[in-house]
Amino acid sequence: MAPKWRELADRIADRIRSGERGYGPGEQLPHIRDLVEAGEGSKSTVHAAYRALEAEGLVTSSRGHGTVVRQQTPLKRLSTGRYDKVKWRDGDEVAFIADRVASGRAYRRDEQTQAISLGPAPVAATAAHGLAPDAELYARARLVKEGDQPTHTLTSYYRPEHVEGTRLVDPTPGPAGRGGGFRVLYDAGYEIDHMTEELFARIPTSEEVKLLHLPNGEPVVELHRITYTADGTVVEFALGVHAASRFAWKYEFKVPDSAQDRREGR
Repeated sequence: MAPKWRELADRIADRIRSGERGYGPGEQLPHIRDLVEAGEGSKSTVHAAYRALEAEGLVTSSRGHGTVVRQQTPLKRLSTGRYDKVKWRDGDEVAFIADRVASGRAYRRDEQTQAISLGPAPVAATAAHGLAPDAELYARARLVKEGDQPTHTLTSYYRPEHVEGTRLVDPTPGPAGRGGGFRVLYDAGYEIDHMTEELFARIPTSEEVKLLHLPNGEPVVELHRITYTADGTVVEFALGVHAASRFAWKYEFKVPDSAQDRREGR
């Protein structure tokens, strides 16, 4: 016979997978004492069952938030489509909202919060901007949530002369006005033209575990993005940290043919 904690974990897992009311994504599981009082087992039995569910990726547990059912369908993180100019230049669909729309998920603009500071920046940021390591940059550090669950952080580093006095240095929750940051740069005369993105999987720091409410053993995906104007001016270096299980990264691109390009003189 399976131990009692395993039987309890399996019962709760069935409720989560069936979408039973009270066990849906983002909902908090009953407190351990409530299950004990309901006759589901001893405190150690319930605690062991919850630990097993967390190890299996069905729930997350953190101090102050309890044990919460994880979103089982990851967000689609679009590739070039999330940066389509028609979204932010002509409309008001910033990148994180474009991902939510593509995923069929609800969103609120204030699910993005930010802190603004001017000071020393990581070497990767100053190097991307072509500046000395001790140069000061504006840092716009965002925390993005889906409901109460954090999904990722994203910190953009800007040269002061590009963003001083704009909405990009306003800490009000939500995107930087209509169209977000790219629209602010566009209005300031810095229309984005192309960018590079690099991804790195790694173990999170203890601070990131706490900030993103990560379960034990979950890695993060670190993103480095450099955004350029058509003349090659770097207008943003962004560093993102994403909870690995909360995103599905999708890329669409035309398959290159460098031999044909050479024949055509391109």
